[in-house]
Amino acid sequence: MLNIKTVIAEGLSSLIESMDMEQIYNMLEIPPNDDMGDVALPCFKLSKTLKKAPAAIAEELSGKFIKSQYIDKVESLSGYLNFFVNKKEFICSVVEDVLAANDRYGSSSSGDGKTVVIDFSAPNIAKPFHVGHLRSTVIGNSLYKIFSFSGYKCVGVNHLGDWGTQFGKLIVAYKRWGDQERVKQGQIKELMSLYVKFHEEAELNPELDDEAREWFVKMERGDSEALRLWQWFKDISMEEFQRVYDVLGVSFDSYAGESFYNDKMQAVIDELETKELLKESQGARIIELEQYGMPPCIILKKDGSTLYATRDITAAIYRKNTYAFEKCIYVTGAAQSLHFQQWFKVMELMGYSWSGNLTHVPFGIVSLGGEKLSTRKGKVVLLEEILSEAIKKTTEVIEAKNPGLKDKEKVARQIGVGAVIFSDLSSNRIKDVSFSWEEVLNFDGETGPYVQYTHARTCSLIKKSGMELTGSFNAGLLTAKEEYRLVKTLYSFPGIVSQAMEELEPSIVTRYLVDLAQDFNRFYHELPVLVEDHELQAARLALVAASGITLANGLRLIGIDAPERV
Repeated sequence: MLNIKTVIAEGLSSLIESMDMEQIYNMLEIPPNDDMGDVALPCFKLSKTLKKAPAAIAEELSGKFIKSQYIDKVESLSGYLNFFVNKKEFICSVVEDVLAANDRYGSSSSGDGKTVVIDFSAPNIAKPFHVGHLRSTVIGNSLYKIFSFSGYKCVGVNHLGDWGTQFGKLIVAYKRWGDQERVKQGQIKELMSLYVKFHEEAELNPELDDEAREWFVKMERGDSEALRLWQWFKDISMEEFQRVYDVLGVSFDSYAGESFYNDKMQAVIDELETKELLKESQGARIIELEQYGMPPCIILKKDGSTLYATRDITAAIYRKNTYAFEKCIYVTGAAQSLHFQQWFKVMELMGYSWSGNLTHVPFGIVSLGGEKLSTRKGKVVLLEEILSEAIKKTTEVIEAKNPGLKDKEKVARQIGVGAVIFSDLSSNRIKDVSFSWEEVLNFDGETGPYVQYTHARTCSLIKKSGMELTGSFNAGLLTAKEEYRLVKTLYSFPGIVSQAMEELEPSIVTRYLVDLAQDFNRFYHELPVLVEDHELQAARLALVAASGITLANGLRLIGIDAPERV
């Protein structure tokens, strides 16, 4: 696959003896506008070693650089060496690469033979799947697809929040105010009501918290009644979660939640004891981290029950032993950053050399009208309601604009769900999000439906043409600036995928898709595709097909379908 920077770096390597090809490659930049070339080498860093002014170095190199099949012109300007590609050769090579690679265009083999574990979504049992859970779910799902596309073997883990004192609270609430039939009918909404009720009552009667802690201790010690209720609550929750995952098109390789490690934690606690890391503090067992600028990491409460850190440390060791991962990624809210810093440091103190391969991928807070989401107070927007509303709105649009569309329900689902996912992934993950029904259900402008409609347009053009795309076309006919700009955007896709993986940032792909859709639509509106000139039509259709392939690949990487008709 063509890499213009490699072509240029190879040509320069024999001219710049003080630097190797990789160093030269890393110095190459993309100029801010096309008048300054397609690729540029800033010569300022060379000035010290070559003992010449940057402008003199650029001028000398421009005279010595041997032009090739892909480099049409080299110019020196203000200390920069600017390279202009041969547009015909470039367009031909890029479009042929896309058509040949098809649904693998943009992929790589950088992760071959390596495994990455991605811990994402992880909703809490007995609590509704609300909009706050969407971020971890769609960011993690996208990273899974991006890493897989880059050759990695991925293991998606849904580390369910199915253990902890909150279950003691729910058991207390159920036994005091609950009713079996109401829970069977209301399912997870009734469980949430009981959970909210507990916190309201506990503010008036703090002894309820002690009662809840006692029930959790019973759970950890294997009490049959406590575990029976816990399992019932879990089964009810999993049914709802799966329904939402099915709508989102998200799946996991493991649902091993916190409870899975209940019988594995003692060995870790013993190891911490053996390595003399545990200290006693007010009856609790902790690991002091003050010298590292952090508060202590609590491993055991004074009642002997475990905490998140205990289970996370145990889970990391289990995953390393089970999957032999190259990297283990945790997609959770930024509010948990300190928690991860603490137990990552504990892993290091335990002597695990691979602790540096544990990575927290934080994301911003999701608020509701400026207020933090709170299950305890019942301030949530259910994700299932959001998805249903988005699908309903899409159905109404289709009925109004294209009532005869085949598979209307399927397409409405693809576009409605795509709108919700795209909206969440459209900005940098660390940015805080204030949930807005108006914004999520806005299908105009730089949205998922806009990109999906653009992909459908490429499919429609190819179908209307009736031509069979052979991959053979006359690139010399694609001379318009809109065509060249579109090809340059197509060419950048593999780099975009690589950047998104390195930065663990799906929004890089999302923003790229908007740029690509805009470039395609600019080309489509300025230049007719279905023309009488058979050779010109074939050339433009090849560009249309390459655009459709790249749009579909990009959408797939962020977990969105690419319908062929809308």
